[in-house]
Amino acid sequence: VRPCSTRAAPGRVSRPVVERIIRVDHAGEYGANRIYAGQMAVLGRSSVGPVIQQMWNQEKDHLKKFNELMLAYRVRPTVLLPFWNVAGFVLGAGSALLGKKGAMACTVAVEESISDHYNNQIRTLMEEDPEKYKELLQVIKQFRDEEREHHDIGLEHDAEATPAYSVLKTAIQLGCKAAIFLSERI
Repeated sequence: VRPCSTRAAPGRVSRPVVERIIRVDHAGEYGANRIYAGQMAVLGRSSVGPVIQQMWNQEKDHLKKFNELMLAYRVRPTVLLPFWNVAGFVLGAGSALLGKKGAMACTVAVEESISDHYNNQIRTLMEEDPEKYKELLQVIKQFRDEEREHHDIGLEHDAEATPAYSVLKTAIQLGCKAAIFLSERI
């Protein structure tokens, strides 16, 4: 990883856009870590605990990579991290209190939102200069694929059988959209 210069990138994707991408993705991976921490606090010793731990381990790797990218590109984190710390844990623990299916419904909702968000970022970077953003694109594509796997694991573990699944999913996804919007800007 080589640090970017302070000069703006040519074309539509400027340094501020790349900074926003890294900032929001770091915040998202931070929040995902807190969600899985909350789920593990409630369901860690249950039959689904190892599944949640496996997904959490991948999220820890994602966060580590975005920590490295933030340093390499000299991007400041969102000032909302303390809020995402609490909100993520509460969402994870709260959904886990609904049982295994509730935790998996949360996983499906969050991971679907994040993979869609990653797809939008991939399109933006591909339209600009796929070679220039090759490393960042590789990272985002890999993480998007792993988020999709988490989504599918949630479905395999009966997420859709959660009472009021569509309401819960919609509410969580609205929260994700708001978190993305705010973390990109603040």
